[in-house]
Amino acid sequence: MAESILDFSKELDVALLDQVVMTFFSGSGNEQQLAQQILTQFQDHEEAWTRVDGILEKSAVPQTKFIALQILEKFVQTRWNTLQADSRNAIRYFIVNVIVKQSSEETNLVKERTYINKLNMVLVQILKQEWPHNWPSFIPEIISSSKSNLSLCENNMAILKLLSEEIFDFSAEQMTQLKASTLKTQMKSEFAEIYNLCREVLDKAVKPSLIKATLETLLRFVHWVPVEYIFETDLIPILRNKFFEVPQFRNVTLKCFTEISGLQITENYNEKMVSMFTSIMTATNTMIPPSTNIHEVYENSNDDDQEFVQNLAIFLTSYLSIHLKTVERYPNSHELLVNAHYYLIKISRVEDREIFKICLEYWAKLVQGLFEEASSAGSGSLLDLNNMGGYNGASRKSLYISVLSNLRVVMIECMVKPEEVLVVENDEGEIVREFFKESDTIILYKSMKEVLVYLTNLDVSDTEEIMTTKLARQMDGSEWSWNNLNKLCWAIGSISGAMNEETEKRFLVNVIKELLSLCEMKRGKDNKAVVASNIMYCVGQYPRFLKAHWKFLKTVANKLFEFMHESHEGVQDMACDTFIKISQQCKRHFVIQQAGEVCPFVEEILDNVNRITSDLSPQQIHTFYEAIGYMVAAQTNPPAQERLMNKFMELPNSAWENMMNQAKQNTDCLNNPSEIKVLSNVLKTNVAACKSVGSAYIIQLSKIYVDLLALYRIVGTLVSQSVATQGEIATKTPKVRGWRTIKKEILKLVDSYIECTDNIQTVDANMVDPFLEAVLTDYNCNVDAARDAEVLNVISTIIDKLQGSMTRRVPIIFEATFEPTLNMITKDFAEYPDHRTGFYSMLRTINRHCFPALLELAPAQFKLFIDSIVWGFKHTMRDIADLGLDICGELIDNISRTDPSVAGAFYQSYYLSILQDIFFVLTDRDHKSGFKGQTEVLARLFQLVSNNMISVPLYNPSQVSNPNTSNADFLREYVSTLLQNAFPHLQSGQVKVFIHAMFEFNNNPTKFKLEVRDFLIQLKEFAGENAELYLEEKENELEAQRKAEMAKALAIPGMIKPSELPVMDEDEAL
Repeated sequence: MAESILDFSKELDVALLDQVVMTFFSGSGNEQQLAQQILTQFQDHEEAWTRVDGILEKSAVPQTKFIALQILEKFVQTRWNTLQADSRNAIRYFIVNVIVKQSSEETNLVKERTYINKLNMVLVQILKQEWPHNWPSFIPEIISSSKSNLSLCENNMAILKLLSEEIFDFSAEQMTQLKASTLKTQMKSEFAEIYNLCREVLDKAVKPSLIKATLETLLRFVHWVPVEYIFETDLIPILRNKFFEVPQFRNVTLKCFTEISGLQITENYNEKMVSMFTSIMTATNTMIPPSTNIHEVYENSNDDDQEFVQNLAIFLTSYLSIHLKTVERYPNSHELLVNAHYYLIKISRVEDREIFKICLEYWAKLVQGLFEEASSAGSGSLLDLNNMGGYNGASRKSLYISVLSNLRVVMIECMVKPEEVLVVENDEGEIVREFFKESDTIILYKSMKEVLVYLTNLDVSDTEEIMTTKLARQMDGSEWSWNNLNKLCWAIGSISGAMNEETEKRFLVNVIKELLSLCEMKRGKDNKAVVASNIMYCVGQYPRFLKAHWKFLKTVANKLFEFMHESHEGVQDMACDTFIKISQQCKRHFVIQQAGEVCPFVEEILDNVNRITSDLSPQQIHTFYEAIGYMVAAQTNPPAQERLMNKFMELPNSAWENMMNQAKQNTDCLNNPSEIKVLSNVLKTNVAACKSVGSAYIIQLSKIYVDLLALYRIVGTLVSQSVATQGEIATKTPKVRGWRTIKKEILKLVDSYIECTDNIQTVDANMVDPFLEAVLTDYNCNVDAARDAEVLNVISTIIDKLQGSMTRRVPIIFEATFEPTLNMITKDFAEYPDHRTGFYSMLRTINRHCFPALLELAPAQFKLFIDSIVWGFKHTMRDIADLGLDICGELIDNISRTDPSVAGAFYQSYYLSILQDIFFVLTDRDHKSGFKGQTEVLARLFQLVSNNMISVPLYNPSQVSNPNTSNADFLREYVSTLLQNAFPHLQSGQVKVFIHAMFEFNNNPTKFKLEVRDFLIQLKEFAGENAELYLEEKENELEAQRKAEMAKALAIPGMIKPSELPVMDEDEAL
């Protein structure tokens, strides 16, 4: 029965449609599913738009009307131009009439707000197609209708607001460049009438909702209207005097002021900009008296008041970011200027992270500006010893002395955690810790650290005094709490390097001394643990001090070894993390014999490894070994280094030899879970050591390499046997997971060594062939679930390292890994994600470094290779799709440089199919994120033809009308047919223009991409979110920004965390 609504030859039964819609929204089970199916088919039907007028007139269900408007909106966006002018006008008049009818009545306007908003959106979509050329009178019409009825006027404001947003805010991703520019010009040229309407409302209206709608609309206009409308009229005084202090309008009015403050203006408007600021601050002082404790009031305020605080923060930070120096030039405004900064100080204390970030961004700008001015004013070196580090430039800084001092306190009291450590369970069921590099808190910490470093450079003594006072309050208990102590110590750690060495020494010795006595003083394990972890944190942040004071460094290391026995949660982790940080920064100091010592300290540590690590968990032991590895790497005398290495690996090696001897006699020992655990921990210890020792790890690897590969074979056989007897479920059992951990760690160890070694000859001559022999057969013969993706990663690493030397080995690698992996990943686009990444990384390295080997493949295998690349870029997982596109582009480049007869055969077999597949992903909405790579490959394909780089015909001469046609003419015809068949709604002119652009601009990447973007927008296949088409620009912008920030930060003492400073060879001279 319900299916009859899909019969478009009969009149629609709207009541039945309402019933189906209600079943979908409130039904359940099969009925609901059936309703969903019918509605989807109804919406997708190409005649569905013809039913919209009937539905809007007769339906009694809001959801049904909403669905009808969605159908119409989509139709307008995608197929509007297929209609005759009469039909287009009829729809236009119909929608206008419905809007007028619905919005002319005050009560209806409120009641049907959602429905009317959707109607407005449809009208704006029609406007984007019709205005100005087919509907030149739109603006005069909407303005005259506004004057006839207040409710209508209110809704017309909403329409104008929407139109402005669509044209000025969202057009880049929704319209072609030409269309957007036409509409912007038109809107600006007709703005005078719109402005007059808004002013009339603001002058005469008393209806609050109409005033608010007008202010909201004005808010959208401010950033694009000619500035004369803002500054040459009385708009600012009207907003300030009539609306700013009225509670229901103050938020939107303040937003308007924020938009005004962001306008690009010329010198002659500076005075008006300053007077706007002073009048707003004067009013703010009345609304929120300066003595108000905003932090407390905010907690207990309603939403509207909280929004006002946030908007005030946005206004002050936006205005001052741009106009601070202008206001400073007017001495009469100084008092209000400082007053504005105190409001920001108070708002910074509000417990709302988003508001804090808004303030923080401004504080960073302010202190950076003051610092740069002071540093260019100060001559000579950056740090003046009499000034204890930092700067003493007078100038603008003097205006803000008290503000900056208050800001230091805020930054210290609000400091966030410097590192996010998350405890998670890994694939093997072990609890491990993960360090997060870019969580919200870490990004916030970096910004706060920057501000505090600038503040310290601007006045070292004030910073030191505030921190010392706060530490004393921890000691006397007046401010004691874990949270307060943590924040203070994080702040102390964050300014490492900002003071000169003398000041830093005095300050740090005092801090550590106080913290140690606090640790003694406090009762209870928890309290002691918190103080202990803060001592470790502070010490770990000051490597410059530690390097200069060996005795202190040694004491710290011994204290850390003590903490490694402390059972309180988190203390051992913190001790190991601090130890590795110190060993990275001060490694050289541990391996030379210091004055007054009988041997280098590293030897003393190695003599006591067993005792030091006796209470640590396996994962902490791996961290400890990695830390010692940095010291071993710092020993540059080869015999001394070898001696250290042997002593360093003594414990793991004795466990290893013991296990190996047992396993060689009888593999039963590998069935014992505790033995498996020991073995995998020994391997993980080796991986940790290899990571830090680097190339010198060969001293250790050469001893165990043969046994490693033998163990890989044995364990591989055990896994295969288990799977053969128990089926694939075996891979989920603890024992098999344990064996697979052993295999993975062996692969990880080989990978780590090859990645860091510079001894390429040894790897090529002695390591690669035995490795491939051990792993390839195992990979090839195993069931899918038991294949290790790490095998593919190691092969990629080896090829990257050995490059052309691997060409002769590619056939056996291909034979063993290619088809088995391809079969695993071509069933769908999601299963085995690690194998996918490994597989495509391997293909890329083979194509990059061993291209001749690909040309030796049998034709069927080569075709499979091409198919796998295409399968790669058809993925919706962005990383895999990007890899596939990279390989495709590099392959085309390699082919174009190879023997012409080989290249010709390739082009004739694959050029057109690759082109077709690139067009497929380019026009498919699920593959938008690959836009950059897709356009690069497409440009390369067109370039080959337009530059006559293909000497053979791309077509079969017997199948074209003119057998002598050029490749360029053939390609024009081919692409034109391809696109018109795929998108019949396109006009041939559009396709022609696009193809012309492809030939014209394939040597100009930026222009080429813009043309493709315009074409995709015309297709309207991309009617959804188009932001990803701009991904590359955004990423490049971010990368350039990152590099510039790093270069700038390196020039400022203390700005870069000690652990992130580029490694200097300063220690090598010791």
